[in-house]
Amino acid sequence: MALTFVRTSELIGAKWAEFDLESARWDIPAERMKMRTPYIVPLATQAVEVLELLRPLSGSGALLFPGDRDPQKPMSNNTILFALKRMVYQGQMTGRGFRGLASTILHEQGYAHDHIELQLAHAPRNAVSAAYNHALYLEPRAKMMQDWANFLERTRRGGKVLPFRGTAA
Repeated sequence: MALTFVRTSELIGAKWAEFDLESARWDIPAERMKMRTPYIVPLATQAVEVLELLRPLSGSGALLFPGDRDPQKPMSNNTILFALKRMVYQGQMTGRGFRGLASTILHEQGYAHDHIELQLAHAPRNAVSAAYNHALYLEPRAKMMQDWANFLERTRRGGKVLPFRGTAA
C-alpha cells in the first residue's frame, strides 16, 4: 500500500492477471474501482521486487492475497489493520493513512497536484474538466512513484529522511 497508494479494497482484491511486471504497471479493471473507471498504477522498481517476492508465497491462485479459509476469496480487509497492530502502529496508521501520508509529502515537495490526484484515483471535481481532460500523465507519475519508493527505502534503511530527494515536475 505504501508503494502504490491504492485503496485497501483494491489491494486485497488484486489479481496476478492485472500485473505486467516487465512494464512495471498494474491495470485495475473498472469493476474493482470505487469510481468504476479503469485505473493504471505505475510500479516503482521496489514495488516490482515486492511482487516478485510475493508470487511464490501466494500460491498458484489468481489472487495476490488469498484468504486463509478460502483461497478463491481475498483476505479480509481487517488483515491490514491487524498487521499494522502487530507492527505496533495501532492508532497511528491505517491503510488509508498511507494514501494521506503520500499525498501530503508529495504536495509539500512540489509534485503536480493533478499527478498526485490521478495516482490516488481521485476523479476531477470539475465536471467540465473531467469531460475534456483524459490525460493519464503516466510518465511523470511513474517518475513520481519511483522517487517516492526511493524515499521510503531510504527511510526504512535509516538514511536521512529530509529533505526529500525527489525532483518535482
